[in-house]
Amino acid sequence: MKCSAVGYHHIHDNNFKNYRPTGSMDWLLLLIKSPAVFYIDGKELHVKANSYIIYSLDTPQHYTADGEDYIDDWLHFFPDKEEIKLFDELSIPLNKPVYIENITAASAIIRNMCFEFYSAHQNKNEIVTLYFRMMLYKLHEQEKFRYYDTILTETKHMAKLLWIRESIFRWPEQEWCVDTLAKEIDLSNSRFLHLYKEAFGSTMMQDVIDSRIQRCCELLRTTDLKTSEIADACGYSSMPHFTMLFRSKTGMTPHTYRKINKNKN
Repeated sequence: MKCSAVGYHHIHDNNFKNYRPTGSMDWLLLLIKSPAVFYIDGKELHVKANSYIIYSLDTPQHYTADGEDYIDDWLHFFPDKEEIKLFDELSIPLNKPVYIENITAASAIIRNMCFEFYSAHQNKNEIVTLYFRMMLYKLHEQEKFRYYDTILTETKHMAKLLWIRESIFRWPEQEWCVDTLAKEIDLSNSRFLHLYKEAFGSTMMQDVIDSRIQRCCELLRTTDLKTSEIADACGYSSMPHFTMLFRSKTGMTPHTYRKINKNKN
């Protein structure tokens, strides 16, 4: 990937308009942090904050603020063959806005890219390329699996909180009890839950669900176990409840997921 320019958290007033009828002479990625209006194929689309769009080369670009200050991160770039292939492999949509609920992690990557690109570091181009590919995986993860972004915040209990979170993802099938975990680090239940959310940007229960669905996906891809057996192995005794959660995270039923992803690593 060749980076032309990159910008982090740019703020424009509510009169902001950007119209490039023949594109910007390169590819453009926008992380949209405020409501905006995009014009795609003659249609007016009101786009929510926490969305992104990737414009391919020579694609018209037309977007404006939507009643308030317009805020975004942006990246002008030229992808190489591997990254174009990655767009396809990760089903990254092009030339249309995509809402992903939270772009905190992707925005942090843009911030790091900005730091490297405008530095004198010898390997800055290679580092920016690696950050870009990391961001594609992050965007894919957010859209397809609706995982919550991690916002790591240091606290004096961080070592124990990290161990608890690691344990949740290593052994998702266990019954994770707030009372027990809070006592392990000598905190009240409410204080424990508050610190967990503050440290990781997601609740403990969100992580329990994500860890179980992640394990379910792995078993659906790599084994011939029945769906009910997989649900039980991941801590779900109710198939309707399991199916509902799985669909909410992946956008498809376990059966469909297995059909599409069987034997994929």
